[in-house]
Amino acid sequence: MRRRSGFGWLELVIGILLIVLGVFTFANPGFALTGLVALFGAIAIVMGVADIVLYVRVERFTGFGPVVSLISGILSVMSGFMLLVYPNAGRWGLSLLFPIWFIAHCISRLSQLNTIRFHAGSGMYYFTLVVNIIGLILGSLMILRPVISILSIGWIVGFYLILLGVDSIVLAVSNMGRR
Repeated sequence: MRRRSGFGWLELVIGILLIVLGVFTFANPGFALTGLVALFGAIAIVMGVADIVLYVRVERFTGFGPVVSLISGILSVMSGFMLLVYPNAGRWGLSLLFPIWFIAHCISRLSQLNTIRFHAGSGMYYFTLVVNIIGLILGSLMILRPVISILSIGWIVGFYLILLGVDSIVLAVSNMGRR
């Protein structure tokens, strides 16, 4: 019987947390700027650690790692700690921080597409490609139009968190998480 590695379980937990957080954000879009700052910070830390772990694992087996994953992981961890330590500043910085986080995470996932195609197949490759292109568009839109970001951040963040969660769950149950 095949055993799942820690990578698959970590992606599954991240996916479930992201979907729950996305649904909660849809249910209470006004609350996204205030009460969820700490929860968003915790999710950013977990996702950053996952990106750093991916970098370390890939580097250990191939001799080089996707540096974009390392940078994205470090930025995610730093952003998460900032949200946890300064929740009031986090409310104001949310309109700029989350677009940067979305863009960094999407670039990180896009840099991993060859590995995803090799281990999980073409279906997961195209799904991840589409989800992360949508994330790049949303992140760019929120940076270019900060008023849109402030007024609709709850809906945009909720939608994208659900997409990220589905992407992580599909990745966890695909062949990518098997040894």
